[in-house]
Amino acid sequence: MVPELFLKGSIREEETFRYCIPDILKSRAQLTPKRVAYIYLNDGEDDEEIITYSQLDMAAENIARKLLTTHHRGERALMLFPPGTDFIKALYGCFYSGIIAVPAYAPRKNKSLERIMTLVEDSGSTIVLTINEIRNSFERSFSDLEKLKCLDWIITDQGLGDTGTLNALQSDNIPGDIHSSKSSSDEIALLQYTSGSTGLPKGVMVTHRNIIRNLEFIRQSFSLTPESVSVSWLPSFHDMGLIDGVIGAVYNGYKGVLMPPVTFIQKPVRWLKAIHKYKGTHGGAPNFAYDLCVDGVSTDELEGLDLSSMETLYCGAEPIRKDTFERFIEFYKPYGISRESMYPCYGMAETTLIISGPEANRGPVYLSVSASELELNKVVTVSHDKPDSRYLVGVGHPWIDTKLKIVNPETTEESGADEIGEIWVSGSIVTSGYWNKKQLTDETFKAFIKGEASHDGWLRTGDLGFIHDGELYITGRLKDIIILHGRNYYPQDIEFITEKSHQSLRSGASAAFSIEIDNREKLVIVAEVERTYIRDFDALKVGEIVRKNITDEFEQEVYAVVFIRTASILKTSSGKIQRKACKQGYLDKTLDVIGISVMEDHTSTEAKMGIDLTTIQAWLMVWIHLKLGVAFDRIDTGKSIAIYGINSIKAVQLQHDFLQKFGVNVPPYIFFNSISVKELSEKAIQLLKEIERK
Repeated sequence: MVPELFLKGSIREEETFRYCIPDILKSRAQLTPKRVAYIYLNDGEDDEEIITYSQLDMAAENIARKLLTTHHRGERALMLFPPGTDFIKALYGCFYSGIIAVPAYAPRKNKSLERIMTLVEDSGSTIVLTINEIRNSFERSFSDLEKLKCLDWIITDQGLGDTGTLNALQSDNIPGDIHSSKSSSDEIALLQYTSGSTGLPKGVMVTHRNIIRNLEFIRQSFSLTPESVSVSWLPSFHDMGLIDGVIGAVYNGYKGVLMPPVTFIQKPVRWLKAIHKYKGTHGGAPNFAYDLCVDGVSTDELEGLDLSSMETLYCGAEPIRKDTFERFIEFYKPYGISRESMYPCYGMAETTLIISGPEANRGPVYLSVSASELELNKVVTVSHDKPDSRYLVGVGHPWIDTKLKIVNPETTEESGADEIGEIWVSGSIVTSGYWNKKQLTDETFKAFIKGEASHDGWLRTGDLGFIHDGELYITGRLKDIIILHGRNYYPQDIEFITEKSHQSLRSGASAAFSIEIDNREKLVIVAEVERTYIRDFDALKVGEIVRKNITDEFEQEVYAVVFIRTASILKTSSGKIQRKACKQGYLDKTLDVIGISVMEDHTSTEAKMGIDLTTIQAWLMVWIHLKLGVAFDRIDTGKSIAIYGINSIKAVQLQHDFLQKFGVNVPPYIFFNSISVKELSEKAIQLLKEIERK
């Protein structure tokens, strides 16, 4: 049994190497059986589901027995659960049984199962843990997928005698004492699949020791105690919601208040009201959530709200922005939020969760640097009132045995003070690598600094940053760097200026990247539009404002500004922008576009001359026939082009093809304004004449 002092928060650091999460849960169930472990708010408000330690222990043991009836320690179980307590019980059931958990989000109805198949194949899962509702909803979808069909489906919300699995379990030979074979701290507890921001998902092998040590890091840096109260809406299948939001409650012995992510997205004030109701002291979210709490909440909803109990509100997903923190602090200061409670930190799945953070109750630290020098990988501090200044947010320093170095990614030499390089990490929080990917594991987890004495190897994070006065600052992703005319640009800087260019553009919802055209790199920006502005959105006008601001700020021209529908930007499950996927979506014309502003084509006036109304009408009829599948005899040049089935994606394609063919940039919204083929052709002629006059 875990020492009682451990459970009371008086933890000696050496103790954290000896025990596993199952040890701690079992001890809490025996010593404090009626103490509340979790309160789950099914509707994000009043529909409470309360689990005590004895209830959690009993449920986990039952699931563990189901697993060990026909399976062995070390097998993998894909976890397909909606947000809720069923996931939590099954997770601890895996821990008790020694089955390796593979958390994943349940597929939505009529959606592709490609990601699920990828996880099954990569992890070699032999088991699916889920509830009856999920199994019944998707059984028809699974019928044609032999690999899914052949897995052992264990339905956790049915009795032991009625497992409901697709492959029937035998109920004999169920182990009496599932703890007779104790887990080793070096055993893999779960495979945390990365959310795919930098490529195909990879299964991070997280051991019991990694979890314990990372939670000890968090306990010390956040000053957590058994009297703390965590309030979280973060997805439980992702590292931030899983390690801190779920497992952290059992490790620290505090009350964990949880709610489904969708309840927060639909109504952000629910999270804040839960903090008020349960006197929450600890919680956090990615950068975008704090913007949402300002932009998506009315003052009427905040009447009587008291957030003064909150001691640490962390923000741990890039980019962390000074503007976001300051807006949130200013907005919620009357409701009890203090500057000192804001806690910027840094981490990733490969280190279980956290890598660096400041002392609790310190508040954020900002550094004003020269943007132009930053583009040259140099850190030069400047006064905040300089036109060239840009704020970076400090993310603290390592704790416990974690070590951190800034390394030149090309020479592998350690960088000097205030030099930008790749962040390398070592220590007990660093996981053992990627499941079944030895070469990638060696490349990522076993790096060596040139000239350094013997070392077990460093984790290459792929993130760029520097250390200033002992504080770590993140500048961007190594692979996301945009190189234009020999200069480096961080996409988040371009995205920040874009979002501030016009009130119609959503904060934290844009992606900047470069594409190659005629052997030259061109800058493209994808940006979400606020829902209330979509109806009358003028893409050309807003695009010109964005283009001017980017040119003024960075002295670079923007090839295209693509405006997409609200909440359609491609993000990882942790809220990070998937720039690579956005770029592919732009190239494949699969983004949910409502408008586009493309840099004027430089086709000569002479080339444009000679194009008449008949030529354009004929070309349009051919385009409608080929792209929309409409027979020529059904195309009436006097009727609205919209009747032929043109949608937002086809509108952008038509705009692009029109631009390539005639050098005319026709706004896509025009295609939906009951404009006929003839009228559209006349509009094109008018635009050609305007270009000619210029």
